[in-house]
Amino acid sequence: MTTPERWTAATVHPDMWLDAAEDPREREGPPAAGERATLEEYLHDYRLTLRLKCDGLDPGQLARRSVPPSTMSLLGLVRHLAEVERDWRNWITTGPELPGLYGEPDGDFDGAVGEAAVVDAAWADLAREQEATDAILTAFLDTGADPSAALGRSQVVVRDLMVHRIEEYARHCGHADLLRECVDGRVGQ
Repeated sequence: MTTPERWTAATVHPDMWLDAAEDPREREGPPAAGERATLEEYLHDYRLTLRLKCDGLDPGQLARRSVPPSTMSLLGLVRHLAEVERDWRNWITTGPELPGLYGEPDGDFDGAVGEAAVVDAAWADLAREQEATDAILTAFLDTGADPSAALGRSQVVVRDLMVHRIEEYARHCGHADLLRECVDGRVGQ
């Protein structure tokens, strides 16, 4: 495999993904105020970063395991995060546990094949699982609710779960940086 030439869409800082004026994560006005708004803003931005890192790639590129011997790929990360969102929802509910999305352990990465239908399904799974977990947590992140409240079968503390979600996306966005650069050479923050 040949090493791709490094490149960026940024014109100001060559080590950035895009210029600040083009970056959808940049906001006008004051920063988020309060704990809930801050947590939600960071989670939103990391979710958007994952989408940016995958943007413009075809199914084969998304499924490429570009850092051997790892089975990790950008598509695998999308599927993994859908699976993790479902796991978190299982932690914070008390009803019947939802089954895993992709079967066997590592099915999220092993099943990440370069087919358009698999890519479309992965993004749909991720959106659905994010929305479902967000919907449950919204009630507990209202300003009047106690963010130290414990939820569900795991008795997870809401604040801890929100920070854990941000940490999970942040870690995998770091992986996505390296994976993307190995796929087509695009660098970025």
